[in-house]
Amino acid sequence: MKVITLLTDFGDYYPGVMKGVILTLSPEARIVDITHSIEPQNVFQGAFLLYHSYKYFRNAVHVAVVDPGVGTERKAVVVESKNYFFVGPDNGILYPSAIEDRIKAVYSIKEEISEQVGELSTTFHGRDIFAPAAAMVANGDYSYLEEFEDGELKKLELFDYSVSDDKVRCRIVYVDRFGNIVTNLREERGKGFYFNGIEFPLVKTYSDVDKGEPLSLIGSFGTLELSVREGSAAEMLGIKRGGGWIELEVL
Repeated sequence: MKVITLLTDFGDYYPGVMKGVILTLSPEARIVDITHSIEPQNVFQGAFLLYHSYKYFRNAVHVAVVDPGVGTERKAVVVESKNYFFVGPDNGILYPSAIEDRIKAVYSIKEEISEQVGELSTTFHGRDIFAPAAAMVANGDYSYLEEFEDGELKKLELFDYSVSDDKVRCRIVYVDRFGNIVTNLREERGKGFYFNGIEFPLVKTYSDVDKGEPLSLIGSFGTLELSVREGSAAEMLGIKRGGGWIELEVL
Protein backbone atom coordinates (compact mmCIF):
# COMPACT_ATOMS: atom_id res chain seq x y z
CA MET A 1 0.00 0.00 0.00
CA LYS A 2 1.56 3.28 -1.14
CA VAL A 3 1.45 6.51 0.86
CA ILE A 4 0.69 9.66 -1.13
CA THR A 5 1.21 12.97 0.63
CA LEU A 6 -0.30 16.29 -0.40
CA LEU A 7 1.15 19.74 0.23
CA THR A 8 -0.55 22.71 -1.45
CA ASP A 9 -1.75 26.29 -1.08
CA PHE A 10 -5.28 25.17 -2.04
CA GLY A 11 -7.17 25.63 1.23
CA ASP A 12 -10.14 23.43 2.08
CA TYR A 13 -11.97 22.53 -1.17
CA TYR A 14 -9.57 21.65 -3.98
CA PRO A 15 -7.59 18.99 -2.07
CA GLY A 16 -10.75 16.94 -1.62
CA VAL A 17 -11.18 16.82 -5.39
CA MET A 18 -7.56 15.71 -5.80
CA LYS A 19 -8.16 12.91 -3.32
CA GLY A 20 -11.17 11.78 -5.31
CA VAL A 21 -9.02 11.47 -8.43
CA ILE A 22 -6.26 9.62 -6.58
CA LEU A 23 -8.62 7.13 -4.94
CA THR A 24 -10.44 6.49 -8.20
CA LEU A 25 -7.19 5.52 -9.89
CA SER A 26 -5.46 3.97 -6.88
CA PRO A 27 -8.11 2.75 -4.40
CA GLU A 28 -5.55 1.25 -2.03
CA ALA A 29 -3.54 4.45 -1.64
CA ARG A 30 -3.18 6.01 1.78
CA ILE A 31 -3.38 9.79 1.50
CA VAL A 32 -1.77 12.06 4.08
CA ASP A 33 -2.33 15.82 4.13
CA ILE A 34 0.88 17.57 5.15
CA THR A 35 -0.73 20.99 4.76
CA HIS A 36 -2.96 22.95 2.42
CA SER A 37 -2.23 26.23 4.17
CA ILE A 38 0.87 27.33 2.30
CA GLU A 39 0.52 31.05 1.70
CA PRO A 40 -0.92 31.59 -1.79
CA GLN A 41 1.77 31.38 -4.52
CA ASN A 42 4.57 31.18 -1.93
CA VAL A 43 6.73 28.58 -3.67
CA PHE A 44 9.64 29.14 -1.28
CA GLN A 45 7.49 28.35 1.74
CA GLY A 46 6.12 25.25 0.04
CA ALA A 47 9.65 24.03 -0.70
CA PHE A 48 10.74 24.74 2.88
CA LEU A 49 7.86 22.83 4.48
CA LEU A 50 8.18 19.92 2.05
CA TYR A 51 11.91 19.74 2.81
CA HIS A 52 11.21 19.51 6.52
CA SER A 53 8.52 16.85 6.20
CA TYR A 54 9.27 14.45 3.32
CA LYS A 55 11.80 12.33 5.22
CA TYR A 56 9.30 11.36 7.93
CA PHE A 57 7.57 9.00 5.49
CA ARG A 58 8.74 5.73 3.97
CA ASN A 59 8.41 4.82 0.34
CA ALA A 60 6.02 7.71 -0.32
CA VAL A 61 4.88 9.69 -3.34
CA HIS A 62 5.02 13.37 -2.36
CA VAL A 63 2.74 15.74 -4.27
CA ALA A 64 3.60 19.42 -3.80
CA VAL A 65 1.57 22.01 -5.71
CA VAL A 66 2.17 25.71 -5.23
CA ASP A 67 1.89 26.75 -8.82
CA PRO A 68 1.64 30.41 -9.82
CA GLY A 69 2.69 29.34 -13.34
CA VAL A 70 -0.21 26.94 -13.85
CA GLY A 71 -1.37 26.92 -17.47
CA THR A 72 1.93 28.31 -18.80
CA GLU A 73 4.89 26.55 -20.43
CA ARG A 74 6.35 25.42 -17.10
CA LYS A 75 6.80 21.65 -16.96
CA ALA A 76 4.84 19.20 -14.83
CA VAL A 77 7.32 16.65 -13.50
CA VAL A 78 7.86 13.48 -11.55
CA VAL A 79 11.22 13.23 -9.80
CA GLU A 80 12.45 9.82 -8.71
CA SER A 81 14.96 10.00 -5.87
CA LYS A 82 16.64 7.25 -3.86
CA ASN A 83 13.67 6.67 -1.54
CA TYR A 84 10.75 8.72 -2.90
CA PHE A 85 8.85 10.08 -5.85
CA PHE A 86 8.11 13.82 -5.97
CA VAL A 87 5.28 15.13 -8.16
CA GLY A 88 4.61 18.78 -8.96
CA PRO A 89 5.45 21.78 -11.13
CA ASP A 90 9.04 22.45 -12.11
CA ASN A 91 9.28 25.77 -10.29
CA GLY A 92 11.75 24.88 -7.54
CA ILE A 93 9.31 23.48 -4.99
CA LEU A 94 10.55 19.90 -5.37
CA TYR A 95 14.24 20.63 -5.81
CA PRO A 96 15.62 20.92 -2.24
CA SER A 97 13.95 17.70 -1.07
CA ALA A 98 14.72 15.69 -4.18
CA ILE A 99 18.35 16.75 -4.37
CA GLU A 100 18.89 15.93 -0.69
CA ASP A 101 17.51 12.41 -1.21
CA ARG A 102 19.65 12.08 -4.37
CA ILE A 103 17.85 12.34 -7.69
CA LYS A 104 17.85 9.20 -9.83
CA ALA A 105 15.66 10.39 -12.72
CA VAL A 106 13.39 13.23 -13.81
CA TYR A 107 10.35 12.78 -16.05
CA SER A 108 7.86 15.10 -17.70
CA ILE A 109 4.19 14.23 -17.25
CA LYS A 110 2.31 13.92 -20.53
CA GLU A 111 -0.75 16.14 -20.77
CA GLU A 112 -2.69 13.09 -21.99
CA ILE A 113 -2.77 11.90 -18.40
CA SER A 114 -5.70 14.28 -17.96
CA GLU A 115 -7.74 11.79 -19.98
CA GLN A 116 -7.83 9.73 -16.81
CA VAL A 117 -9.76 12.57 -15.21
CA GLY A 118 -11.80 13.54 -18.25
CA GLU A 119 -10.77 17.17 -18.55
CA LEU A 120 -7.77 19.50 -18.62
CA SER A 121 -8.25 22.95 -17.18
CA THR A 122 -5.72 25.77 -17.35
CA THR A 123 -6.14 26.52 -13.64
CA PHE A 124 -6.34 23.20 -11.76
CA HIS A 125 -3.46 20.95 -12.70
CA GLY A 126 -3.57 19.60 -9.16
CA ARG A 127 -6.66 17.70 -10.21
CA ASP A 128 -5.98 17.09 -13.91
CA ILE A 129 -2.22 16.40 -13.99
CA PHE A 130 -0.59 15.92 -10.59
CA ALA A 131 -3.24 13.82 -8.82
CA PRO A 132 -3.49 11.21 -11.60
CA ALA A 133 0.31 11.18 -11.98
CA ALA A 134 0.73 10.45 -8.27
CA ALA A 135 -1.90 7.69 -8.37
CA MET A 136 -0.38 6.01 -11.39
CA VAL A 137 3.17 6.19 -10.02
CA ALA A 138 1.86 4.65 -6.80
CA ASN A 139 0.42 1.87 -8.95
CA GLY A 140 3.78 1.36 -10.68
CA ASP A 141 2.37 2.65 -13.98
CA TYR A 142 4.78 5.05 -15.71
CA SER A 143 3.10 5.06 -19.11
CA TYR A 144 2.27 8.77 -18.91
CA LEU A 145 5.84 9.80 -18.15
CA GLU A 146 8.46 10.77 -20.71
CA GLU A 147 12.03 11.93 -20.77
CA PHE A 148 12.57 15.34 -19.21
CA GLU A 149 14.17 17.39 -21.97
CA ASP A 150 14.80 20.65 -20.13
CA GLY A 151 18.17 19.55 -18.74
CA GLU A 152 17.92 20.21 -15.01
CA LEU A 153 15.15 20.96 -12.58
CA LYS A 154 14.67 24.58 -11.66
CA LYS A 155 16.81 25.13 -8.60
CA LEU A 156 15.77 26.78 -5.36
CA GLU A 157 18.21 27.47 -2.54
CA LEU A 158 16.49 27.36 0.85
CA PHE A 159 19.34 28.62 2.97
CA ASP A 160 20.42 31.71 1.05
CA TYR A 161 20.99 33.94 4.06
CA SER A 162 24.11 36.07 4.57
CA VAL A 163 25.96 36.84 7.78
CA SER A 164 28.60 39.28 8.98
CA ASP A 165 30.04 40.03 12.42
CA ASP A 166 27.17 42.23 13.47
CA LYS A 167 24.30 41.61 11.00
CA VAL A 168 22.31 38.78 9.50
CA ARG A 169 20.15 39.01 6.38
CA CYS A 170 17.66 36.15 6.16
CA ARG A 171 14.17 35.30 4.97
CA ILE A 172 10.96 35.12 6.91
CA VAL A 173 9.80 31.76 5.64
CA TYR A 174 6.77 30.96 7.73
CA VAL A 175 4.58 32.45 10.43
CA ASP A 176 3.01 29.61 12.38
CA ARG A 177 -0.32 29.66 14.21
CA PHE A 178 1.42 30.62 17.46
CA GLY A 179 2.88 33.74 15.86
CA ASN A 180 6.42 32.36 15.78
CA ILE A 181 8.44 33.86 12.93
CA VAL A 182 10.43 31.09 11.27
CA THR A 183 13.48 32.19 9.29
CA ASN A 184 15.86 30.27 7.04
CA LEU A 185 18.92 31.09 9.18
CA ARG A 186 20.62 27.86 10.28
CA GLU A 187 23.15 29.42 12.64
CA GLU A 188 23.22 30.63 16.21
CA ARG A 189 24.86 34.05 16.34
CA GLY A 190 26.02 35.99 19.39
CA LYS A 191 23.75 36.39 22.39
CA GLY A 192 20.64 37.25 20.42
CA PHE A 193 19.24 39.69 17.89
CA TYR A 194 17.84 43.19 17.67
CA PHE A 195 15.02 43.88 15.22
CA ASN A 196 12.53 46.76 14.88
CA GLY A 197 13.65 48.21 18.18
CA ILE A 198 13.10 44.96 20.09
CA GLU A 199 15.73 42.70 21.62
CA PHE A 200 15.33 38.94 21.08
CA PRO A 201 17.78 37.14 23.40
CA LEU A 202 18.99 33.78 22.10
CA VAL A 203 17.78 31.03 24.43
CA LYS A 204 17.25 27.26 24.42
CA THR A 205 13.57 27.09 25.49
CA TYR A 206 10.58 29.38 25.78
CA SER A 207 10.71 29.10 29.56
CA ASP A 208 14.08 30.86 29.63
CA VAL A 209 12.24 34.21 29.54
CA ASP A 210 9.21 35.53 31.39
CA LYS A 211 5.70 35.29 29.98
CA GLY A 212 5.11 37.93 27.31
CA GLU A 213 8.83 38.50 26.72
CA PRO A 214 10.48 38.19 23.28
CA LEU A 215 13.09 35.55 22.57
CA SER A 216 14.92 33.82 19.73
CA LEU A 217 15.85 30.16 19.45
CA ILE A 218 16.64 27.38 17.02
CA GLY A 219 13.27 25.70 16.57
CA SER A 220 12.10 22.35 15.25
CA PHE A 221 12.99 23.30 11.66
CA GLY A 222 16.62 23.69 12.73
CA THR A 223 16.46 27.40 11.91
CA LEU A 224 16.18 30.63 13.87
CA GLU A 225 12.75 31.65 15.11
CA LEU A 226 11.69 34.95 16.66
CA SER A 227 9.09 34.27 19.32
CA VAL A 228 7.26 35.63 22.34
CA ARG A 229 6.65 33.36 25.31
CA GLU A 230 2.91 32.60 25.37
CA GLY A 231 2.40 35.43 22.89
CA SER A 232 2.87 36.28 19.22
CA ALA A 233 6.07 37.70 17.77
CA ALA A 234 4.23 38.24 14.48
CA GLU A 235 1.66 40.44 16.22
CA MET A 236 4.36 42.29 18.17
CA LEU A 237 6.25 43.07 14.94
CA GLY A 238 3.25 43.54 12.65
CA ILE A 239 4.28 40.67 10.39
CA LYS A 240 1.40 38.74 8.83
CA ARG A 241 3.07 36.36 6.38
CA GLY A 242 6.34 34.96 5.13
CA GLY A 243 8.21 35.70 1.95
CA GLY A 244 10.15 38.83 2.86
CA TRP A 245 13.73 39.53 3.81
CA ILE A 246 14.75 40.90 7.19
CA GLU A 247 18.01 42.24 8.55
CA LEU A 248 18.83 41.41 12.17
CA GLU A 249 21.50 43.05 14.30
CA VAL A 250 23.56 40.51 16.22
CA LEU A 251 23.90 41.19 19.94
